Amino acid sequence: MNQEPTALLTRLGKHHPDVDASVVSRAHDLVAKRFADQPDAVSDAIDTADVLAKLRLDPPAVAAALAARAFVEHALPLEQIEEALGEDVGRLLAGVERLATIRWDRIEEEAAETLREMFLAMARDVRVVMIVLAMRVQRIRSMKDGSWSDAERQRYARETLDVFAPLANRLGIWQLKWELEDFALRELEPDTYAEIKRLLAERRDERQAFIDEVVGVLESKLAEEGIEASIKGRAKHIYSIYKKMQRKDLEFDQLYDLRAVRVITKRLQDCYGVLGIVHSTFVPIPSEFDDYVAKPKDNGYQSLHTAVIGPGGRPVEVQIRTEQMHQLSEFGVAAHWAYKEGSSKGPQDKFMLLRQLMDWEREVSDPHQFIESLKTDIFEDQVYVFTPAGDVIDLPVGSTPLDFAYRVHTMVGHRCRGAKVNGKIVTLDHALKTGDRVEILTQKEPQPSRDWMNPGLGFLRTASARGKVRAFFRKQGRDESMHVGKEMVERELARLDLEHATIEEVAHALDYPSVDDLYAAVGYGDRNAHSVSSAALTLEREKAPPEEPTLPSTPPPPPTRQTASGLRLGGSDEVMGRRANCCSPVPGDDVVGFVTRGRGIVIHHRRCPNILATPEPERLVEIDWGADPSQRHLVEIEVQATDRSGLMGELTKLVTAIGVNIRSARADSDRGKAARIRLGLDCRSADQVAQVIDRVSRHRDVLEVRRVGRR
Repeated sequence: MNQEPTALLTRLGKHHPDVDASVVSRAHDLVAKRFADQPDAVSDAIDTADVLAKLRLDPPAVAAALAARAFVEHALPLEQIEEALGEDVGRLLAGVERLATIRWDRIEEEAAETLREMFLAMARDVRVVMIVLAMRVQRIRSMKDGSWSDAERQRYARETLDVFAPLANRLGIWQLKWELEDFALRELEPDTYAEIKRLLAERRDERQAFIDEVVGVLESKLAEEGIEASIKGRAKHIYSIYKKMQRKDLEFDQLYDLRAVRVITKRLQDCYGVLGIVHSTFVPIPSEFDDYVAKPKDNGYQSLHTAVIGPGGRPVEVQIRTEQMHQLSEFGVAAHWAYKEGSSKGPQDKFMLLRQLMDWEREVSDPHQFIESLKTDIFEDQVYVFTPAGDVIDLPVGSTPLDFAYRVHTMVGHRCRGAKVNGKIVTLDHALKTGDRVEILTQKEPQPSRDWMNPGLGFLRTASARGKVRAFFRKQGRDESMHVGKEMVERELARLDLEHATIEEVAHALDYPSVDDLYAAVGYGDRNAHSVSSAALTLEREKAPPEEPTLPSTPPPPPTRQTASGLRLGGSDEVMGRRANCCSPVPGDDVVGFVTRGRGIVIHHRRCPNILATPEPERLVEIDWGADPSQRHLVEIEVQATDRSGLMGELTKLVTAIGVNIRSARADSDRGKAARIRLGLDCRSADQVAQVIDRVSRHRDVLEVRRVGRR
């Protein structure tokens, strides 16, 4: 149990010899006095501060880390902290408190404006998020079995994997990223974690002997060429092994980088010299070479990565970098730390994350849009693509050329008329992959489409890009937006043939003061026209007078599962009908009847391919199919999503929360890349199907949702 700050002060003296570190001693005294009867609390505070000291942060940040938990848990008031430690520490802790107390699993319930302000404060002083990361690392290190319930541990692990590990990654702090990810995997998939750990332990001696042999060969070759470098084996973290096995669909023994060495040189030019020696000594594996020196990752990471066939025909990964690159790879933003006494300006321009946050402050007026941007643009896994000039752009997985265009520049997005990926024309909803080279084809005048804002159409993955399109249409003026919105709404309502509900009532039901306000909202892109028709359909059914019951002259035959109730033809209710399997319509869809020989009427979507191609159009009849609240209809939807553990459970939870029963579920996955899920749902109406599709399409991993016919 560490209760003395001696190691902290020694470390700070080494990395900040010209800075007064007495603020750390005062912070320790303040915490030790407050928790005189709680030695564990003092020890935890020192351990938290030690995380930052090892990352070489300045004394005020380390002092803030010492006092952070006491302040967040209201054991020390801000006034007392500022009096003892200064205003700089007080400002850091004010940002830490807002960030550390958010329940990330209930992000929509948090005060959106407060969350926005907190992240912008983080962008102005990145030490805030680094302190919170240190608190998270200390907590997972000290988490004891039995002290937390299983549900609490699962929530904490999911939050760590979804929010804090990606933040550490974006700041380039690999030491913390790996530890956070390994903890999350251990809690979320304990069997998988234990199996990989066992396999690593079983072959440790064999692997070490192999690494020693490779290191010996390379040391000899480098000495012959007069290249000064240090060479050592590289530890592989369990979560990274797990992700690579999933992503590349490989077994444990097939991974190249289980056996890995790292070469650290003095000079940049020696990196490529070492690469030539490695490739001339061992047979290279062409598909396993990456040059992150010439094209760094967006968080600043630089290194040469290659894989070769080593001694005994066994593959080995080799990473080559300079000492400066290595410092960045280990410490991320902290490697650039250059705080001067009395200054709070750090290396802000080094990281795209911070520049994006400041861009959003200027461009996104709605704080809820800002939260959506955080979810998609910050916390999700990234793909790295190239501009025609060779610059690297990072985007969330599933992003499209349009997302790319808006990330390059807002006006490039507005003027986009097409795109080329790797020299070939692609559609604007094409999903980009790491390594793609993207070229945007533009026109002279900005002409974005309102369809781009519709998540269901898949043109834009990032909320920040959708916000830019929305902002464009807002600037076009209210009158034009009202005109366009009116056309879109009227086109949607035309197919419903409303008899009882009026557009004024629909606007009121959707909380708009007037119909013009509703039209403007649709024209601006704040509301989807389909949601207006869905609300209108619900209101129509509520206002429709109940039909008077009639007693049939003879008892009807018992309905089969295929029989459709509520079917009327020419005013007659005595119509036998069944749903077509090819398009699986439900009440509320735009349907037509096909008169069969001896089997009654088969109900099809009006746009069903079998209807459009029928050689006997004279057998089509207009029908009226009203919903029977007691009857459910089987509808199948197909979901394409980015594959990950727990995805199926999250999607089924979304569906059942609406009150829809899942009759069947099938999934195909290519192990960590993409998943195709087919759900069979018991739905009452088209309105309920639309509600399911809308809810599922909003999930962060979902790329596309569509209705399909039954097989």
